Amino acid sequence: MSAQAFDIHRAMRLVRAAIAEWHVPYLSQDDVKADPFRTLAACVLSLRTKDAVTAAAAERLFAVAATPESVHALGAARLATLIFPVGFYNQKARQIIRLCAQLMENFGGRVPSTLEELLTLDGVGRKTANLVITEAFGLPGICVDTHVHRITNRWGYVRTRTPEETEMALRKKLPARYWRSINRLLVTYGQRRCLPVAPKCSECRIRGMCAQRGVVRPR
Repeated sequence: MSAQAFDIHRAMRLVRAAIAEWHVPYLSQDDVKADPFRTLAACVLSLRTKDAVTAAAAERLFAVAATPESVHALGAARLATLIFPVGFYNQKARQIIRLCAQLMENFGGRVPSTLEELLTLDGVGRKTANLVITEAFGLPGICVDTHVHRITNRWGYVRTRTPEETEMALRKKLPARYWRSINRLLVTYGQRRCLPVAPKCSECRIRGMCAQRGVVRPR
């Protein structure tokens, strides 16, 4: 199936309907994305960490400190104990402390709302920057994580090698109405149905449209 033939509008409708009753990822929950700093810090915690672990760690942290100033005052050692057992918790604690210092020094303690400014922060790449822009600020952007990269390539909608290539390809062809929502939709779908290994293709209403690129053991 060619990328031109893939009906992205139908696919997005079907994904939205499928996930309607499923748990919303922590970073897309209303109380999280209402605060840009909370979104930024939780995104750092989420790397290589299951969503439930990220949620629990973030809630422990924000119950104690919820601003760049108060988190920075904790110090890396105390912060690491609060966010354990997220993956690489010591490394992430040090990174968040550096982020807080940069926010205080360069942005008056506030999280910037532009991609260019966010990318100046320590360890913040395009995925994190776009997530903050779209979720916390409600601005146009396309956050491409491993699920968005995998699923859009699996569908045959794009043919790319890296998440950054996928972002650029989607910026050219994805209708603007889906830019902000595609990450939330495909993260949820990718965690529950379109899995990295042995995806549940027999339960997927998109299977008749999907090119199934890279699928080795469908269920």
